[in-house]
Amino acid sequence: MTDSPSASESPSAPAAAPPGVYRLDPARTVVRADVKAMFGLITVHGTLQLRSGEVMVGDTAAESSVRATIDAGSFSSGNATRDRDVVSPALLDAAAYPEITFTGQGASQDGARWLVPGSVTAHGVTAPATLTMDDIRSDDGAVRFHAITTLDRTTFGVTKKKGMVGTAVAVTIEAVAVPA
Repeated sequence: MTDSPSASESPSAPAAAPPGVYRLDPARTVVRADVKAMFGLITVHGTLQLRSGEVMVGDTAAESSVRATIDAGSFSSGNATRDRDVVSPALLDAAAYPEITFTGQGASQDGARWLVPGSVTAHGVTAPATLTMDDIRSDDGAVRFHAITTLDRTTFGVTKKKGMVGTAVAVTIEAVAVPA
């Protein structure tokens, strides 16, 4: 037996998240970006600030959606020189492209995880991306979840610093959403 619904069934939304509209709380949501650097010798860990976002949990997973906007100029790794370099025209070019957005529609269950297909817009380019959500739970009216995706920075035209900065950017989100 399997826990996955059959192809003809539309899975219900996660039980920990009752149907409704939720606002992502920027003060309690953490967005991390990890990338290999120095020809793969080290991993740079940074954070970015969530500007805004919304999760709509539908009666079925297909009716659910998510939208999040991140401040591209907020990159922080604890190294001021690196942080300035990341937001400069050499990489994110946050002055010209101040926001990074994810929009997703629908979800499909993959074991204990939920896959949300959508797109990321960064550096003026929109590309497909899938957000993998797990550890979804309700706590004092808020919905908390962990989500991950990996982006290839070159897809978004961020091609400078080859070797010094890896191409795969692992994005991890620890989100808190409250009823809107």
